[in-house]
Amino acid sequence: MKMHDDQVHVDVAMVRQLIVAQFPQWRDEPVTALTTDATVNAIFRIGPSLAARFPLQGNDPEACRTELNAEAAASRELAAHSSVPAPAPVAVGAPGAGYPLHWSVQTWLPGQVATPDGDASSADLARDLATFIGGLRRIDTQGRRFAGSGRGGALRDQNDGMEEGFRASEDLVDVPGLRRLWVHLRELPPGGPDVMSHRDLIPPNLLLHNGRLVGVLDGGGFGPADPALDLVAGWHLLDADRRAMLREALGCDDVQWRRGRAWAFAQAMGLAWYYRVSNPGMSRLGRSTLHRVLHDT
Repeated sequence: MKMHDDQVHVDVAMVRQLIVAQFPQWRDEPVTALTTDATVNAIFRIGPSLAARFPLQGNDPEACRTELNAEAAASRELAAHSSVPAPAPVAVGAPGAGYPLHWSVQTWLPGQVATPDGDASSADLARDLATFIGGLRRIDTQGRRFAGSGRGGALRDQNDGMEEGFRASEDLVDVPGLRRLWVHLRELPPGGPDVMSHRDLIPPNLLLHNGRLVGVLDGGGFGPADPALDLVAGWHLLDADRRAMLREALGCDDVQWRRGRAWAFAQAMGLAWYYRVSNPGMSRLGRSTLHRVLHDT
């Protein structure tokens, strides 16, 4: 089932043709389509050590190539500073075999994808997340600032998306309670100067082993943002006690911590309704996070 009305089709046969034509050094490697909750890219494994990512939306190949090159640069910067492994960019492929966009190849990382409840009570995970987020915060922004109106800038920029989510979610979640909470959270003052941030610390982007953080995926958005943005991982992954550990380890004041709750709220609101049919796993994640955000549990 398609997740987006304008979703681009890609399958194993197309990927094999693209590899043979553009990267013959991998022509004998097996290609496997991965079943994931990914919403931006279709993921294919190439042999034991590589993964190919195919954008699911877009109609401008050159704009796609520019974006992939920018993501590769951000991923390299993240990998150079991360406390745990992150995929390294390997190559960018061109359109072909019926696929209309550029695509990328990166190294494969082992580990199990995190889930909202699987390690919610793990003190080790809370400490690992604090080490990872804290390490990113210490990276020099080199004068860069958050640009755009997405998550990571002004909370009020999320109003239109939140209203759309509220209207579409009456039968999914406690919309009246969530509306009342958003009215307060969106008025929070800034939480401090921008810091370097992963910018999408949702469970599918975190790899675990025995309750420990062993890898971080999807670093293409790495860049400056509200210092509260990466705190969304606390509400996506941890119970209240472990969130308190995360907050203490990072030294978050009340405003910054509440802004983290607000960013988790804004992200989860979109996940819950948009993917309710096309990607149930992401919708469940959204509803789980909204429950934690509303009840702070």
